[in-house]
Amino acid sequence: MTVSAVRQDPRTGERGSPLAGRVALVTGGARGIGAAISRQLAGQGAAIAAGYRRGRDGALALAGEVESNGGVCTVHQGHVGSAYDCERVVGEVLDQHGRLDILVNNAGITVDKPVLKMSPQDWNEVVSVNLSGAFYLSKPALEHMVDRGSGRILNISSIIGQIGNVGQANYAAAKSGLFGLTMTMAREAAHALGKAGKLDDRGPGLTVNAIAPGFIDTEMVADVPERVLDRVKQQIPLRRLGQPEEVARVVAFLCEDASAYVTGQVWAINGGMEM
Repeated sequence: MTVSAVRQDPRTGERGSPLAGRVALVTGGARGIGAAISRQLAGQGAAIAAGYRRGRDGALALAGEVESNGGVCTVHQGHVGSAYDCERVVGEVLDQHGRLDILVNNAGITVDKPVLKMSPQDWNEVVSVNLSGAFYLSKPALEHMVDRGSGRILNISSIIGQIGNVGQANYAAAKSGLFGLTMTMAREAAHALGKAGKLDDRGPGLTVNAIAPGFIDTEMVADVPERVLDRVKQQIPLRRLGQPEEVARVVAFLCEDASAYVTGQVWAINGGMEM
């Protein structure tokens, strides 16, 4: 896609949007929750770098949609489970946009089997993408953000990381691991800014938070048999699935300057299923 230069200053962007002038890298950013996040952040004025592994046509369609609405969107292919690819993609975003203000670690996969039938490959594949990938991307992004003195990292976890689920030991372990990664990076980011003399009570700050969606109406959930979904809904006080846009709105809130005092937290969006 054609890359447009980011022209607005993040504090005085002429569009007057909360995220005008910011650049957001959203992994898995062209489908499901990731696409909703990309659209929401673009609507708030951010330039989007949408990451994808497969489905280039879908990624290009998302970019076209964002640009037709007056936004900026580039697409970046890579495998989140590869440290090399993650570092390369962050470098691409910096080369094309000149900065990286927001990283949303959203890409994830499932390989569901009971522990007694789960192979080491099944385990490693899911943990590599859903947990290690967040580390692989966050490290180069965090280095850039510390140097600039500001930024936002959002890790998209899951209610399964909080309560577990039959047949999802690998997924639950990876999503639960994101909580510890989030809290540690939040502490380290604040420490690094303090050490560099860049902690500022009036600035946007550098925060790291996690989002733990419940059962959201996406393609992944669409594969679940209707009778199983009916049982799931009975466990949710609001008796319905969540919508991707409901997750995206919380991500956008945490990306704003006004959320600079929120860091190291896990935001549950699950209709009351876990409380």
